Amino acid sequence: CRCTKLKTYTNTTSDLEYKIVYKKRKTIGIYMDTYGNFEMRVPVETSRERIQQFLEEKWSWIMQNQKDAKEKLQGAKVRVYEDGESYLYMGHNYPIVITVEPTLSQDTIRLDEVDKVIIIFVKDNEGQAIKALLKRFYYQTAKAIIEERIRYYSKDFKVKPRKMTISNNQKTWGTCNGMRELTFNWRLAMAPMAVIEYIVIHEMCHMVHLNHDRSFWRLVGKHVPDYEEQQSWLSQSLWQMTV
Repeated sequence: CRCTKLKTYTNTTSDLEYKIVYKKRKTIGIYMDTYGNFEMRVPVETSRERIQQFLEEKWSWIMQNQKDAKEKLQGAKVRVYEDGESYLYMGHNYPIVITVEPTLSQDTIRLDEVDKVIIIFVKDNEGQAIKALLKRFYYQTAKAIIEERIRYYSKDFKVKPRKMTISNNQKTWGTCNGMRELTFNWRLAMAPMAVIEYIVIHEMCHMVHLNHDRSFWRLVGKHVPDYEEQQSWLSQSLWQMTV
């Protein structure tokens, strides 16, 4: 391949530094490392105009992923509990809208699926109250979804869980003990349904194989052939799964 020096492309909103790698390939590929460094791999005869057109087409994706990469390097998100701050819900970012009503008998939370926002009704605009309300919302959501998924997948297993609880464990997404008692992390409500289903299947497979041997992973793969993609989503998104 033939590599060029680092280049800069200027959009109406910002500048982008990038590297071009010319290769024997048919399509343009874009790659970003964990530091947000951006690289284009293009067919040898690609024109400058086509490269600029491609950058314009992918501009929003590039900017968002660079922003995510830089934030991820800084570690877990620090929350401020203000209007517009976004929280993951089922794999998508939802901004919060805080409504203060001093006469409320109880703080409540409502998901607006139309406008894609989380509406928070509180007696007092205080960070710890909003945090507690959000945690309860995710806890209840995770419980409802996981219970339903366990019922759905139970038909595929000869054994059934004896108990299911939602956990605040910071180190695991789920566990299964020798008594077939399952626990799941409430933060799973922030993940896409495919990820939740993978974790549910993973722990249900432990009812059959308590360790992570080859038989266990064969059983997981039978139910979730793309489980590595779900693992990848969790590892890439953990930094923003905070309240």
